[in-house]
Amino acid sequence: MILEGKVALVTGSTSGIGLAIARSLAAKGAKVMLNGFGDPAEIEKLKSELGALHDGADMSDPAQIEAMVRHCSDELGAPDIVVNNAGIQHVSPVEEFPVEKWNAILAINLSAVFHTTRLTIASMKAKGWGRIINTASAHSLIASPNKSAYVAAKHGVAGFTKTVALEAAKDGVTVNCISPGYVWTPLVENQIPDTMKARNLTREQVVNDVLLAAQPTKRFVTPEEIGALALFLCREEARSITGANLSVDGGWTAA
Repeated sequence: MILEGKVALVTGSTSGIGLAIARSLAAKGAKVMLNGFGDPAEIEKLKSELGALHDGADMSDPAQIEAMVRHCSDELGAPDIVVNNAGIQHVSPVEEFPVEKWNAILAINLSAVFHTTRLTIASMKAKGWGRIINTASAHSLIASPNKSAYVAAKHGVAGFTKTVALEAAKDGVTVNCISPGYVWTPLVENQIPDTMKARNLTREQVVNDVLLAAQPTKRFVTPEEIGALALFLCREEARSITGANLSVDGGWTAA
């Protein structure tokens, strides 16, 4: 299998996009370290399904991130593949945006990407092979109202990705970000009530007139589609793809 002997650390991987990516990598032989919150019994099932380990590090805490990387290295080996996928969302006009929500979104969606990268890239460079894949968003390219922190963080992820890609270009390490449109995940589902309140809309109106209105395909992207792209980026055929921001958004950002 193409990833036999490789170690993959996937943050925010107990559900949604991260879990789909973890499944794709494990299916091709990678040893996987899962990360994320959730029901302990469900996490145990995922560990058994994927033959994976799990670390429940809070991605807003640099000390816990460092401990997670150490846990992965001690148990599985230093990560060859890092997928920075953990993320949270809050929807509110900027003048009402809670400061604690701003700080949490920047910490988890942006600063955590920096911390996992700084802690793992040296070993990748030393081995002459590595893959860093960051989950950005269509909001790394365009904006939507009431999502100031998320849009700022995802624009930051896109810029960070380009910078680190240039730094690692001669070391066999590729650094890319995937920018999904709306994917039906808990993150998207959970922001619907806030959007209903912020825009005074019904649930159906939020889904059809706010979310899918942006995507010309008029359907949600699936987590499995993102997982397949992440897997391709780990293949040798993708070694010349680095510093890219790859849109998977049903044509949203084509306009």
